[in-house]
Amino acid sequence: MVTPIITNWKKIEASEDKEVDPTLYRQLIGSLKYLVNTRPDICYAVNTFNNFIVEPKRVHWVETKNVLKYIQGTFKHGLMYT
Repeated sequence: MVTPIITNWKKIEASEDKEVDPTLYRQLIGSLKYLVNTRPDICYAVNTFNNFIVEPKRVHWVETKNVLKYIQGTFKHGLMYT
């Protein structure tokens, strides 16, 4: 994956999509927030998906999993604090 979030994210309509387990979604977003400290390239994507933490839909879950795929493909990137 080239970017952690799709480019036309604002155009996706999720009002009629199925809801997912909010607890599981919150746990995933919380883990990604922790990872943002060393991976600022995912900051915008995590912030965007954090907006849907109250009522996450399936499309949000799928796109958040795409961030995980992006991280898996770029695991050698990051910041080293000394």
